[in-house]
Amino acid sequence: MSDLPTGQAAAGETLRRLYVYNGGFLTQARVRRILGLAGWDIRLGMPGADDHVGVWGHAPTAPRGEAVAARRDTPVVRVEDAFLRSVRPGRDGDLPLGLTVDLRGMHYDPAQPSDLEMLLRDNPLDDNVLLTRARDCMDRIARARLSKYNIHDPDLPVPDPGYVLVIDQTKGDAAVTAGGADSNTFREMLFYAQTEHPAARIVIKTHPETAQGHRDGYFTAADQTDRITLLDSPLCPHALMQGAIAVYTVSSHMGFEAIMAGHRPVVFGQPFYIGWGLTDDRAPLDRRQRRLTRAQLFAGAMILYPLWFDPYRDRLCQIEDVIDALAAQARAWREDRHGWLAHGMSAWKRAPLQRVFGQVRKVRFSGPSDGRREMIWASKAATDSDHVRVEDGFLRSRGLGADLVPPLSLVLDDLGIYYDPSRPSRLETLIAAAPALPDHARARARRLIATLTRDKLTKYNLHGGAVPDLPGGRRILVPGQVADDASVRLGASKVASNGDLLRAARAANPAAVILYKPHPDVVAGLRDGAVPDAGDWADAIIDLDAAAAIDLVDEVWTMTSGMGFEALLRGKRVTCLGQPFYAGWGLTDDRAMPILRRAATPTLEEMVHAVLIDYPRYFDPVTGLACPVEVAAARLRDGRLPHPGWRNRALAKLQGHFAGFAWVWRR
Repeated sequence: MSDLPTGQAAAGETLRRLYVYNGGFLTQARVRRILGLAGWDIRLGMPGADDHVGVWGHAPTAPRGEAVAARRDTPVVRVEDAFLRSVRPGRDGDLPLGLTVDLRGMHYDPAQPSDLEMLLRDNPLDDNVLLTRARDCMDRIARARLSKYNIHDPDLPVPDPGYVLVIDQTKGDAAVTAGGADSNTFREMLFYAQTEHPAARIVIKTHPETAQGHRDGYFTAADQTDRITLLDSPLCPHALMQGAIAVYTVSSHMGFEAIMAGHRPVVFGQPFYIGWGLTDDRAPLDRRQRRLTRAQLFAGAMILYPLWFDPYRDRLCQIEDVIDALAAQARAWREDRHGWLAHGMSAWKRAPLQRVFGQVRKVRFSGPSDGRREMIWASKAATDSDHVRVEDGFLRSRGLGADLVPPLSLVLDDLGIYYDPSRPSRLETLIAAAPALPDHARARARRLIATLTRDKLTKYNLHGGAVPDLPGGRRILVPGQVADDASVRLGASKVASNGDLLRAARAANPAAVILYKPHPDVVAGLRDGAVPDAGDWADAIIDLDAAAAIDLVDEVWTMTSGMGFEALLRGKRVTCLGQPFYAGWGLTDDRAMPILRRAATPTLEEMVHAVLIDYPRYFDPVTGLACPVEVAAARLRDGRLPHPGWRNRALAKLQGHFAGFAWVWRR
């Protein structure tokens, strides 16, 4: 992977002037920014001999620019959305995560070869690294259930397998008309789908913009028969592909996605993906004679051709970054689309919860559910509650929850909660399934571990404190916990207090150097858990951030502290006298009774993928967007986080006078 994304303008490179006659180039800041990063200087006026004219594909406004370009003998540059665009269509206000910029033609217009066609025709596409990236990205897109638009619901049931999938498009779309297709072409496609599969059911999938009421399609409910079904619900394209025995399209991008899903679609138009030996072409282009693999087609169309944009770092990027960004945003939309009714949330939590979970529909904190999902803070949920439990994630903030610092990560658990070993949790399910992860997922987890350890990132990221002079020898860290912490109440065994933990560690390790680190909430006087005689059992009591403390020692002894997991990330031996989420998987020395017997033996990388990538939701306070874990880690590292504000600081000081009350975020 090159350091400079495809299309990125190099430092010092002269910008190329791009004259435009469509207001969207000026008013759509995201489009203007991507083009600027790629080296295009958008202008108004008349182009000169060395300039270019920019138009939006074959949109109704394109003839304005085409006419100017013809008069001035100036090249036309055609701009369009890239093939992984956004969660919702542009007409709903979502901004694109990428563009295609074509100096020869337009990828959906067969009248002349486009840059994409020439790339697919002439580029060797034989680099092993490139093709491995292509295969990995295809798998990542499928696993995240991503498409060009992503307002589909992966949980909606699809028809029973064995149907023929016919893909509708929006009426008059340039991708249809540029190839000479019209309503008769769609009628012909439907006819052939029936006659070539006389015993199969026919399922017509409408376009997302048709389902949203923005534009009409070529098929309507009037086309339904006892054999033909029109699907206008937001069904997942990947699930539809899995149940189809054949796929028919005119020129929809879903035809390309069908190829990626292993189909050989029947194509009645002339989109960019025909002519390469991967489709059944009913309107072939004789000039396309090369035979490509699926990975080669993907590499050209999705890696080499588009300009991809990272909205968190405001820069061009690689497709892998866009997949991670879109997966995070699509997950948030899918989980929040029905809205939430939140129970048991203290007043100060409501604004952070609203920012994270209320972007599709506002979170409500009282009243009837009205079809909304219901959530509750995990420690306030009754044992038999069927509400989704909410808790802090494991990369939380730069500062304590007790100081009312809002979190960058939260977990939603529809089965239980990770710190309660008495019942299954969603995290336990994810860890148990983690050994089946593909190699690219393990590689991502390894990169994340390297980032967290290099940048010394932990749950709270409280830096400071001087490293004391310590004796040599085998050092053991004993992290203190809050006395009434839910993970202690539910996950502790015979050893159920900080004092008992210290005594047990000393009894089992009489010659070791034991360092005791009290919990920051206890040190601040906000929670119970102090050990007055800690100095009788520990060689030193330290006040360091978690990463620095772990770096000082060879192993960690804990009840259920998250520092045990953070120690695993740093290659330390961890002994558990309780039953935290990371115990019982073969990665820790487990001494609690009864000993946990988990359903799998994942590697550290596999566990990290479940714990830090799959389980939490991350929120970027800078852009206000759902984000992948790597962005949250970068914010914590760089300190680009909004300050909690004077109200939170005042409330945090006030709560210090009422330690043990339920004012704190964590419980």
